[in-house]
Amino acid sequence: MSDAPDIDLSPAAAARVATIAAKQGKPAMLRLSVDGGGCAGFQYVFGLADAVSDDDVTAIRDGVTLVVDSVSLDLVRGAMVDYVESLGGAAFKVENPQAASGCGCGSSFSI
Repeated sequence: MSDAPDIDLSPAAAARVATIAAKQGKPAMLRLSVDGGGCAGFQYVFGLADAVSDDDVTAIRDGVTLVVDSVSLDLVRGAMVDYVESLGGAAFKVENPQAASGCGCGSSFSI
């Protein structure tokens, strides 16, 4: 486990994770992982984490921890996780510099 400057969490995302975690009585930890699938080849998966595993990389902002497993990190290195509210709804969004293309929903990408 190490703090990595190559993954980050925006203040807006940190605030939203803290709110959700407090409501659910869980630690303020957001896990980002990447699964195969989605309309562009890979898809982002978000969930609250209960603990940090040995092969996880973490980034901390405003007391909130972003947790990424080592396999997923290779696909999201350099990314920023943000929380965006718009007319279409509110969602966590990954600004991933490695993504060669994405899809309209913003939750799927290709390298």
